[in-house]
Amino acid sequence: MANEKVDVVIVGAGASGSVFAAVLTRAGKKVVLLETGPDWQMSDLISSDIWARRVKTAGAPFLLEGKNPFGYSYQSGWGVGGAALHYFANFPRLLPNDFKIKSEHNRAHDWPISYEDVAPFYDKVAQDIGVSGDAKAEEIWRPAGRPYPMPPMKTFRHGDVWLKGFEAVGIRMVPAAVGMNSTEFKGRPACIYDGWCHVGCPIGALANPNVTYLAEARNAGADVRPWSTATRVLTNQPGTRITGVEYYDQKKERQVQEASVVVLAAWAAQNPRILLNSATDKHPKGLANSNGLVGKYMMAHFNSGTWAMFDEDLQNHMGTTGAQYMSYDRYSKTSHKGAFGSSFITAGSALKTSDLGGFANARLDLFGPDLQLFMKRGARGLTRFGTFGEAMPNIENRVELASDKDEVGMPLGRIIHSYDQDAIAVWNANFEEGLKISKATGAKDVWSARGNMPTIHLMGGTIMGTGTENSVVNSYGQTHEVPNLYIAGPGIFATAGASNPTYTIFALSLRGAEQLASKWSTVAG
Repeated sequence: MANEKVDVVIVGAGASGSVFAAVLTRAGKKVVLLETGPDWQMSDLISSDIWARRVKTAGAPFLLEGKNPFGYSYQSGWGVGGAALHYFANFPRLLPNDFKIKSEHNRAHDWPISYEDVAPFYDKVAQDIGVSGDAKAEEIWRPAGRPYPMPPMKTFRHGDVWLKGFEAVGIRMVPAAVGMNSTEFKGRPACIYDGWCHVGCPIGALANPNVTYLAEARNAGADVRPWSTATRVLTNQPGTRITGVEYYDQKKERQVQEASVVVLAAWAAQNPRILLNSATDKHPKGLANSNGLVGKYMMAHFNSGTWAMFDEDLQNHMGTTGAQYMSYDRYSKTSHKGAFGSSFITAGSALKTSDLGGFANARLDLFGPDLQLFMKRGARGLTRFGTFGEAMPNIENRVELASDKDEVGMPLGRIIHSYDQDAIAVWNANFEEGLKISKATGAKDVWSARGNMPTIHLMGGTIMGTGTENSVVNSYGQTHEVPNLYIAGPGIFATAGASNPTYTIFALSLRGAEQLASKWSTVAG
C-alpha cells in the first residue's frame, strides 16, 4: 500500500532520528518517522529490572559470530525512543585526538572533520536538551566551550570513596557530564536520584528523545508511526535517486512511504542490513555500497570494571546509573605501554540487584549461602568503577546478510566481531590499574570484574570519510553515491574513541540535519 508522498522519511525514532525530525519539522518539512515496536509513553516506564527488558531488543534479527560476539540487548532499543529511552545519559565528548589517529599515529582512520567542527554542536545540544556538569573543569583536557546550562549532579558516598584511590595514582576526576537535570530545565523536573535511569525515566529528568527532540518534532506535526519495520530503501529506475521506504506495519502488511529524502537512523547494525537488503540491478551490492564498505569497520567499546567492598553504608542504590565522576587522564592513544587506544574512566554508578552492572553479577563464583551473605554485605558496602577502552576499526568486523529470514521475509543480519591484540592489551592494562586504584581506597575487599571481554556501544558500518574510496558517507551523513539518502547515528563514526557515544551522536545529527535543511532544494531536487 502506497502512502501519500512526504518530504522526508526517517527510519528510527531514537537519538539521531529525533534530532533530524526536530530540525526538519522546524524547517517546515513534512516528516514521517518509522519505528519498530511500541510508542512508549512516560507512564509506561516502570522502575524494575524485569519490566525494563521490554524496552530492549531481544533475539533476532541478528546472528552473532566472531571471537567476541556482539551482545546487543543493552545497546539497542525496542520502540519509540530507541536505545536512548533507557540509556545512562553519560555525556562525555570525543577529544581532538580522536579525529586524527591516522595523521598522528599512522593507524586506523582520520575523520574528515575535526573536533572544532563538532564542538559548536556539543554546545547547542547541551542548551537544547539539558546537560549537567562542569565544563570549565573538563577544559584541562579539551578546548574551551560554553558552560553547561545546569550545575553538576549531586554526589554520593559510593562515588566519593574512589577519589582517594584516583589521587594516589595521579588521575584527576571531574564531575561527570550527564544528560540529566540537576535542576528543573525547560519544564522538566530535577532528578530524584533513585538510580533507575537504565529502565527509562518516568518523570522526564533524563534527556531521552521522547521529552526532548522527538517531543518538539511531534508538536510541530511529525508523524510518528510505531510498529513499522523498514526493510528496504527504494530508488528510481536509473538508481540515481531515493524514492521512499518499504516497511511492514503491525499487521505484517507491506507499506510504501514515498519521500523526497530518506534518513536511515536505526541501530548501527540495522542501517547496513537495510542498505544491503536494498540491492537492485543498478546497486547489486546494496545501496551506497559500490565500494563494498557498507557493514564494514564495526567497532565496540569494552569495559574493565573494578569492585570494592567497604564496611560502611555507601547508599549505593542512590544517584544515577551513569556516573558521578569522569576522567580523560588515560585518553592518550599510548597511555599504556604495549597497548594502543584511549581509555575513559567513570565512577559512581548506582547499583541495583540484577541486570547490567547489578551486584548479583559481581561474584559469579558464589552460590547458595555464600552468595546470600555477599548480597547482604553488598547491599550496603559494594561499589564499582569502570574504564571504557577503545578498539581500532577493523574491516573484518562487519555486518552481512544471512540466508535465514525474519517473519516478513527480510534476511537476518550477521554481526561478526573480534577484538585485536591492542584492544585486549588496553583491557588488561585498565584492570591492572583498577586494582591499584581500589587498593588505595582502603576498601575491605577489592577484585576485578573480569569475565568474557564485553562489547559495548556498537559503532561503524557506514563510516564517514572524504569519498567513496574510503567511506560510505560524508561528514554530514549524506551518502556519497545517492545524494538524497542520509545515514545518522554512531554508524557514521570513523573511529570509536573511548567515551560514551550518545552526546556525539546528538551533535553529529544536529550538524547533519542543519546542513540538510540548509541545502534542501539541492538535496531533495
